[in-house]
Amino acid sequence: MTRISVKVDGTAYEDEVEPRLLLVHYLRDRLGLTGTPVGCDTSSCGACTVELEGTSVKSCSVLAVQADGGEVTTVQGLARDGEWTPLQRAFHEQHALQCGYCTPGMIMAARDLLRENPDPDADEVREALEGNMCRCTGYQNIVRAVLAAAAASEEVTA
Repeated sequence: MTRISVKVDGTAYEDEVEPRLLLVHYLRDRLGLTGTPVGCDTSSCGACTVELEGTSVKSCSVLAVQADGGEVTTVQGLARDGEWTPLQRAFHEQHALQCGYCTPGMIMAARDLLRENPDPDADEVREALEGNMCRCTGYQNIVRAVLAAAAASEEVTA
C-alpha cells in the first residue's frame, strides 16, 4: 500500500491505496464520486476525463498514486453553490447529450480547450474533443454547446 495525499474538488484526502489502483476507481469506489464514469478502461472513449493539476486527463490511464500531492477536479466539482458553469448550462440548453454517459468527459475536455482557446471555431472544437467518444448524438449539439459556452464567456468578460 502507498499513502497518497490529494485534493479532489476542493477537499483534501489522505488514503492508503494499492499502487496499481486507477484514478477513476479511486474517485468512484473510494471517494464515491460517481459522476466520473468508467467507459472503456482503455483510454479510448474519454468518458472518465478529469482535470489533474489543471489539465484534462483520462482517469482510466492515470494511477491514483500519480495524483499524490496534486489537485483533481471532477465534473461534480464544477458547479458552485448549485449553479452550473456556462459550459454545463450550454450542454443542457443545446441538448448536447442523450444518454449522458460521455457528458462528464466531454465537459472536462471542453473546459481544457476553452482555457487554452477561449474563442474556438467548430473545427477546433471537433479536434479538441476527438479523444472523447459519444455513441448517441453525432456530436453536432456538443460542438454547438462548446461554441455557445465560449460566446457566453465572451459576453461576461466583454
